[in-house]
Amino acid sequence: MSGRPLFDEIGRSYGAYRRPDPRFAAAILRALGDADSVVNVGAGTGSYEPTDRAVVAVEPSVAMIRQRNPGGAPIVQASATDLPFRGAVFAASLAVLTIHHWPDRWEGLRELKRVARQRVVVVTWDPAWPGFWLTDEYFPAMMAINRQIFPTMKELRHAFGRIEVEPLPVPHDCTDGFLGAYWRRPHAYLDAGVRGAISTFTKLGSVLEPGLERLRRDLEDGTWHRRHAHLLAEPTLDLGYRLVIAPRP
Repeated sequence: MSGRPLFDEIGRSYGAYRRPDPRFAAAILRALGDADSVVNVGAGTGSYEPTDRAVVAVEPSVAMIRQRNPGGAPIVQASATDLPFRGAVFAASLAVLTIHHWPDRWEGLRELKRVARQRVVVVTWDPAWPGFWLTDEYFPAMMAINRQIFPTMKELRHAFGRIEVEPLPVPHDCTDGFLGAYWRRPHAYLDAGVRGAISTFTKLGSVLEPGLERLRRDLEDGTWHRRHAHLLAEPTLDLGYRLVIAPRP
């Protein structure tokens, strides 16, 4: 990866807010199936790395590597676009909410496929999905940003061939603080620590503060609850997060 990795700048407290959600973890384990070795690409602090099989993690950011569990999987500092492994050396490759950070997603997808002999497992967001209240009413610029950086399902089919796509509904108490995690906890988005663990917030520039002020005001005067009280009874919500499984020939 050229230049300084994004998470060397914004990822210093990432581990405190981006803790693996057990329901997402269970879905990822099911997708990995009987693969006895896994490379976790864009591994970050180590979320969703299986503990019941051989795992090698790949991460470019020093700040993220320093937050990993010392007893966790061995880590290689490298870019997703140039994995330092021979072809088909792992049973499966795994990439969890990371493709949108890669400098060249096509090259990274080719690398995921090259090093896996059984399957590729990807957790991503579908750019064809509509926004939700946060992006619709307070930060519409987020949708334009994310639709440029996330791969479409068509792109993933082109990269991998046959794929299986499963929805990953977001639990109301999700412990992994990605963008949609707080859909039923709106006050969380006012927390600078929460926002600091969501990379899209760092890209909003001058529209960040006006959006936060509108959200703060709407929460204080009850506008948010009048519009969205129905969400408070929902246990999960489909926000476009997808589990993609690409079997290798």
